[in-house]
This record gives sequence, C-alpha cells and structure tokens, in this order.
Amino acid sequence: MNFCIAYKQILARHDLISPINTARLIKEATALQPETYSSDMDSIYSRLSSLALYNEIDAVICIRDPAIPSPESQQRLFQSCDVNSIPFATNTATAEILVLAINRGDLDWRELIRT
Repeated sequence: MNFCIAYKQILARHDLISPINTARLIKEATALQPETYSSDMDSIYSRLSSLALYNEIDAVICIRDPAIPSPESQQRLFQSCDVNSIPFATNTATAEILVLAINRGDLDWRELIRT
C-alpha cells in the first residue's frame, strides 16, 4: 500500500487492475479505483496474459515474494509481456522506475501499437 500511497498522483491518471482484496486495500488507502478481478490469482494471471498478448495493457506491476515459487500462470503472464515488449516490475524498486518512466512519457510509444 505504501507504493500506491507514494505514487497516487501518477497512478490516478491510469487504469489499474487488481485482485479484489488488494483493490479494497488500495481504495481504502488512496481512494484510487482499480478495476477488480476475482481473488483467484490463476484466473487473474490468465486474464492479464490475454490482455498482454493482444497489447491491451501497457505495463504490469506484480509485486511478489521471491521466497515463494512463482506459479505457472504468473510465468505465462511474464512471457506474454516479453512477447509484446510490455514492461513488468516484480519488486518495489523496478515498480518505482516503471511508474516514473510512465510519468515522463517514456512508454507513450505503446499508444501507436493500439491505434
């Protein structure tokens, strides 16, 4: 939540997608309104993978615990992002770099892909 609080002004200008439980915490802490998906992480990763394969998302921030092995569905999401050069962050340091790059307009070229 600290990440969302710190970058609330930037995140507010973008469409966010989040698991329902995380979305509730984000809403309470920041008043941001992420689109919610079910709490089943495999379903969420599958849905995001589909969005990535069709270039319907521009970036992924998926903060994960490195001590816990990544599920296969999460690996498919990262592969889908790699196929279409969609940047993804898996820790707060890379998430910060990604959000600041988005704020500077470094990913504006992705708009051309969707037009």
